[in-house]
Amino acid sequence: MTEARNQGLLGVVLAGGLARRMGGGDKPLRRLAGRPLLAHVLERLTPQVAEVVLNANGDPARFAAFGLTVLADPLPDYPGPLAGVLAALDWAAAHRPGMATVLSVPGDGPFLPPDLAARLEAARQAAGVPMACAASGGWMHPPIGLWPVALRGELRAALLAGERKIDRWTARFGCATAEWPAVPLDPFFNANTAEELAAAETALQRAGRAPIG
Repeated sequence: MTEARNQGLLGVVLAGGLARRMGGGDKPLRRLAGRPLLAHVLERLTPQVAEVVLNANGDPARFAAFGLTVLADPLPDYPGPLAGVLAALDWAAAHRPGMATVLSVPGDGPFLPPDLAARLEAARQAAGVPMACAASGGWMHPPIGLWPVALRGELRAALLAGERKIDRWTARFGCATAEWPAVPLDPFFNANTAEELAAAETALQRAGRAPIG
C-alpha cells in the first residue's frame, strides 16, 4: 500500500556521480527488467512526495523522457551526494517556497520502501532533530534522508570548506535514524556494479514481478 503524497516534500534522485564501478556513464539509465533503473526509483518515490527533481551533471537532454527538472551540482569537480542535496535545497527555496523539506534517494536503488518518507518524518519528529536518514540490517544509508531547506546555507558553507562526509555534517545538527529489515530483500539495495545489477534482476524474477509495484 502506497503512503499518501506529502505536499510539503520535494524528492530528489541523486545521479550526479561518475559511476566508475559500473564502467562510467549513467547508472540510472542502465536497464533492469526491461526498464531504466531510474524508472523503478521513480515508481517508488513519486507517490511519496509532491514533486521529483533529478540531480545530474552534463547534458540534461538524456533524461528528457522522464519529464523531470534536472539540477546540476552547484559546485565543480563532483563533490559527492551532498552537492546534489544542496542543488535540490536551493531549487526548492527558489521555486517551491511551500516545500520545507527534501527527501533524497540514489538513482540506483530500485527497491525503495513505500513508507520511506513517512517513517523518516516520524523518526525526526520523535527525536526532535532536523534530519533523518535510513538504515537497514544495521547499515546506515546517509544519502537516503530528509533535509530541511532552511539548512542550505550551512550546507553550502560546509561544502565550500571541503566537507564531503554526509554523516559528519548531519551530526552537527542532529539526525535521526529509521531502520528497515534487510531480509528477504534489502529495500536500500543499490546497483553499483554490473554484478549487482544482475542480482537485482534475479531478485525481481524471484519476486515474480518485473515491474516493481
